[in-house]
Amino acid sequence: MSKIILAQIDTTIGSIKKNSEKIITCIKKAKQDNADIIIFPQDVLIGYPTKNILNRHKYLLDIQKTELENICKETANITAIVGHAKPDGGKSFSVFKNQEKISTDTISLDGEEYKIISGEYDILTSAKQNIIHLSASSSRNGKEYLKNKHILNLVKAANINYIYVNSVGYNDNIVFDGTSRIYDKSGKITARAKSFEEDYLITENLSGRIEKLPDGSDKEYPETFSLDYENDLDRLYNELICGVKGYFNKNGFKKAVLGLSGGLDSTICAVLLADALGKENVVGISMPTKISSQGSKDDARELAQNLGITYIEAPISNEIDVFKNELNEIFSKIKADKYQTSTTFENIQARTRATLLWSISNEFKEMLSIATSDKSESYIGYATTNGDMSGGFAPIADVTKTKLFALGAYLNKTRQTKNVIPKSILEKAPGAELKYDKDKGRTITAEEDNMPYPFLDEVIFYIETFGLGFNELMSKEFLYEKCHHITVEQKKEWLNKFYKKHKAAVFKWHLMPPSIITDRKTINQSEYYHPIV
Repeated sequence: MSKIILAQIDTTIGSIKKNSEKIITCIKKAKQDNADIIIFPQDVLIGYPTKNILNRHKYLLDIQKTELENICKETANITAIVGHAKPDGGKSFSVFKNQEKISTDTISLDGEEYKIISGEYDILTSAKQNIIHLSASSSRNGKEYLKNKHILNLVKAANINYIYVNSVGYNDNIVFDGTSRIYDKSGKITARAKSFEEDYLITENLSGRIEKLPDGSDKEYPETFSLDYENDLDRLYNELICGVKGYFNKNGFKKAVLGLSGGLDSTICAVLLADALGKENVVGISMPTKISSQGSKDDARELAQNLGITYIEAPISNEIDVFKNELNEIFSKIKADKYQTSTTFENIQARTRATLLWSISNEFKEMLSIATSDKSESYIGYATTNGDMSGGFAPIADVTKTKLFALGAYLNKTRQTKNVIPKSILEKAPGAELKYDKDKGRTITAEEDNMPYPFLDEVIFYIETFGLGFNELMSKEFLYEKCHHITVEQKKEWLNKFYKKHKAAVFKWHLMPPSIITDRKTINQSEYYHPIV
């Protein structure tokens, strides 16, 4: 019986020569292991997604052609199937056998014919013969369930074997989860590679080791909103870690610097960065102002100590006072009678912090400033342009606030160092501490400024999952309504506020740094093109 290698490797867009070296290394190893065939993912040679670089830089196809010839030379006594960019009039993969390129999209294994396809997992709606599938399927909430269901239905309906080889790693906002696999004709998974890691999976008689999936990732995407995110937290964590590692490694960064406010967003970012890059490569800067609470400063310090990252406290009250004095003088010369009640002086705090972080990033080689804003706040523009949105990378930009709270609790339970996140961070009401309320004797919370996060995230869920509009949302009974018994007038007020803020926030989506798409639907501009005007 044939010995088949599923070569689940991580390659970089446009780095054709380096990608080719990894491919050739795997082919040489496969020959040492006496394999009959080695199969690589979709676009493995050019990297995926190529976007429009081939239109602008056509010479890449010449480099690809040369490297395909080099790969071909290594295929003595073995067959290799390699995905690559599609040249004019050609296929998006090549089959090499005994140092020759074979012009075919079918191949014989153990007396049975296999059709080779390249593309997403749902590329086929029907099949009549065995399949070898080269894929670049991204990780999303609920996607493993859909992928498995689709392929399983095909296999059972057509009584075929299905060999699926998927990309792995991070490229331009997307994390590919790997998890390559083989289904036999009964629909049983007989081999499965690791998730979120490179893997070299040896199979014989269509069977091999079966790696465990991230906990809960095989569960169906929910059709109703729930604050129980348990099924997706293991997958989410592994995807975020894979994304951080990939972005830093492929772009030449080794260290990260971020503002530590003592709030949830910067806390989750700090834990992810420490886990992905190593605690010695993370610098957390606390930048309090006169209105920053002592509790937040204490929380930031405790978190940094728990993680073992470098921690520096750098108060910015003097800088804020300078800005205020200069701007007040400027404003007095301009007819701007509303400036005293605007968010100008709130945003100056966030932007001053970003300026300090970028200055540190500029000064130290291979250190990148991190944007800490989340999906919920981006939806309504609560994130500050050139403030918490400013950075070279935004790890949690596609994760909602309520899910971040759940992820924080998950991290405290599952990391080797338990309870690394101070309990007070997970229990206190979120807020940027930019606006002080004299009557309440404290800063205004984010929910007081906007609406409760469980309500906001439920709105986002129903918009992204079902495309519901204002009237449909008004008539739909929310989980938040069931739990808190709000009035119709209150619900209407919050929805009106959501849409008003949402409309004004869209331009900010275009300013978000590169991030990691984690949700079934996203507002990331690489995938969702919402008009600004």
